[in-house]
Amino acid sequence: MSSEEQASGQLNSEELDDLVASTDTGGRMPENKSVVKFLAATALIWSLWQVWIASPFPFMLHVGVFSGKEARPIHLAFSLLLTFLAYPAFKNSPRNTIPLVDWALAIVGVIVTMYLFAFDSVFIDNFLGSRLSDRPGNPNTLDIVVACIGIVVLLEATRRALGPPLMVVAAVFLGYTFLGPYAPGILAWKGASFGAVADHQWLSSEGVFGIALGVSTGLVFLFVLFGALLDKAGAGN
Repeated sequence: MSSEEQASGQLNSEELDDLVASTDTGGRMPENKSVVKFLAATALIWSLWQVWIASPFPFMLHVGVFSGKEARPIHLAFSLLLTFLAYPAFKNSPRNTIPLVDWALAIVGVIVTMYLFAFDSVFIDNFLGSRLSDRPGNPNTLDIVVACIGIVVLLEATRRALGPPLMVVAAVFLGYTFLGPYAPGILAWKGASFGAVADHQWLSSEGVFGIALGVSTGLVFLFVLFGALLDKAGAGN
């Protein structure tokens, strides 16, 4: 085999490894071992938490019981955190380090997602006197700001993990909620206010935190997790 053929074979092997890494781990391979340990620990904690809420032990021990409304924000918070840390923003973005902007986006993603969990808890009821469930369909300014940031962050996470097409489709349908009066023919409708869309899409259990996320939280994650375990154990061979 000539040197050119060997180089070509090596290049193809490197491209294949890069493709597998991009699919499995998001494409980032941080050189900082502390960051690697943090990512691994986050993934492990997420997996253990998912197994815990799917098991009967919380109900048997009366500890760590999460309702579907509480579990969905936590599930999405884990996914947003890992998405921004594991997936680079662009093809030419650094892969051996995580830029500060990605750390910031990850933290913001966790905050705006856990807002639903925190601001509908007994703690908030006792100290602030107002929970999200106390004002259904009537979001305040902070609710709307959090919802807007959350939707933008989620769209960016979708673009990074799955590419632009799904993000564009989601953005088009989101725009349709505002531009309904200008749609042609039977597609036209009266539209919705900014606050109503923010409340429906982010603060209620019918938008982002609806059935699809509930299925991901309760079923899909477990199938993916055990499928990965079986693959690593050699069952695929």
